[in-house]
Amino acid sequence: MSVEEQVKENAKQGKLLTHKCTNCGYLHLSTAYYCLKCGSKGFEDVFLEGTGTIATYTIITVAPAGFEKYTPYAFVVMLLDNANLRISGFMAGISTPEDLPVGARAKITGFDERGIIIERQ
Repeated sequence: MSVEEQVKENAKQGKLLTHKCTNCGYLHLSTAYYCLKCGSKGFEDVFLEGTGTIATYTIITVAPAGFEKYTPYAFVVMLLDNANLRISGFMAGISTPEDLPVGARAKITGFDERGIIIERQ
């Protein structure tokens, strides 16, 4: 199974695939050839719970072609619990800032043609 397929399948289970440097422990969201912190080339897969808090977002009311059926929605950036990582994804049904305060609890719940799906907890 490719890394892309692993990311999709784990997102459907509410988890996030990361790559941990075996030398210094730095976590990477994407496949890397060397550690961004120490330069090591050794990595191991680490699965994190896909929970966290909303760091920021943009509300989309005029969607790009092919995504009109999803409006309104928010493209969100979520700070993961227990890791200094941020993940972006889509959250349905957000039309005003009152619908999604910054700092709200959220979790990864799936993956589809939009990408990673995030919902409020």
